[in-house]
Amino acid sequence: AAAVGLGLAALVGYAVYGPWSRPGSAGVYAVYGAGWALFALGAYLVHRLPVRRAVGFILAGAVVLPVLAAGAAPQTSDDAYRYAWDGRIQAAGTSPYAHAPQDPAVAGFRDAWLFPAGECAGWFKHPIPDGGCTLINRPDVHTIYPPVAEAYFWLVHVAAPPGRPEPVQAGAALLAVAVTIALLLVLRRFGRDPRHAVWWAWCPMVALEAGNNAHVDVLGVLLMVVGLGAVAARRPILGGVLLGAAAATKMFPALAAAGGLRRNPVRLIGAAVLTVAGVYLPHVLAAGTDVLGYLPGYLKEERYDDGARFGLLGLVLPTELTPYAAVAVLAALALVVVCRGDPDRPWHAALTLTGGLLFVLTPAYPWYALLVVALVALDGKRWEWLALGPAGYALYLTWGFELTAEQVRAVHQGGYGAALALVLGTALYRRLRPAAGTTGRPAAFHAWKPPIRSVASDSPTSSSEAAARLDA
Repeated sequence: AAAVGLGLAALVGYAVYGPWSRPGSAGVYAVYGAGWALFALGAYLVHRLPVRRAVGFILAGAVVLPVLAAGAAPQTSDDAYRYAWDGRIQAAGTSPYAHAPQDPAVAGFRDAWLFPAGECAGWFKHPIPDGGCTLINRPDVHTIYPPVAEAYFWLVHVAAPPGRPEPVQAGAALLAVAVTIALLLVLRRFGRDPRHAVWWAWCPMVALEAGNNAHVDVLGVLLMVVGLGAVAARRPILGGVLLGAAAATKMFPALAAAGGLRRNPVRLIGAAVLTVAGVYLPHVLAAGTDVLGYLPGYLKEERYDDGARFGLLGLVLPTELTPYAAVAVLAALALVVVCRGDPDRPWHAALTLTGGLLFVLTPAYPWYALLVVALVALDGKRWEWLALGPAGYALYLTWGFELTAEQVRAVHQGGYGAALALVLGTALYRRLRPAAGTTGRPAAFHAWKPPIRSVASDSPTSSSEAAARLDA
């Protein structure tokens, strides 16, 4: 396990410092693929260790991998620059929902880091109308991030020296470590195997997307994990507050509440709704409907409005019907999950619904699957859902290749299709596989088949025969 962990650390380092750290080459697929293969082997070996030793390995990986990745500048995403900008203008008393970065009204907050001089060419450089350049993506639109995420950006800005991406990356790396600690505590609290935390702690996607690219999704993951722990501990109000805060970081964690709705649903949902309303209210008062930010534009840009993004549904339905089918599939899945969910194990239903959502939406961004990684660690058994991470990378890393739209769509559908086949195939195998200590035959077989006699051939066949032998 130690050797595999060192190998995994070397690959993570190579992925951010090496020559194949950017999309656009076959080498990056090889590096990422090798990282996931070593991760699978390492998780298997850690599960075979004694618990105390395994926890030590888990914590070591949880610290080393994201911190190592955070040492390099963001390699495959420029979201961290938007985070830094949003934190900066909030610290100056300006709402991030009120002005786009290229707006002349906020030009006074520009610096040479986020708005470099010179030719606007190269990675993460975007032109702005006045002839300048910025590292902030989509500089012509308001922020898309909800209020809890914005509060986090402000906190990072005021807590660390501005002007570099390192504080944002360090904050996300620390949150990734905190998620590992939260997983260990929740697993221990409910008598589950703490070695399952390795699914998060050693996952290369956690190191790359939290440590290097500093995605705020990791904050939503932390709030979701602690919130689900509160739900399982029969504290619905606390669970609702935490899950509401998670949803106000990124929207997807809201689905995690479905696993606890069979017990105290009013308290759980009420606390979550009030939390979301409470954090949005100050921004609504300051910016009005602009608090929606770039969300409507994002949905159009990603082509959810015309159905082109629903990759798997597009395999079996006309494109124009896929948005309606997506709503129907998710509604049916949510109904099943809510009706059959176990509030003592809310993460089980949360994994099914969150993973199902990603299979329906088939997003282009692999870091959306960070939620699934944490839920796999809580669930402990259904590791196959981790395939959603590589499925997202298969599409995302095509950025930089000169592919036709048809080729990109084939990669998109192929990646998510393979992941879905793994999830469904593994579930079917588990259902058909005999449980340990059984014959593997259905109960009906034992109901009609006469039991095998295990007595001596000369044993009495009735009570009267036994009495006659005793009298003799």
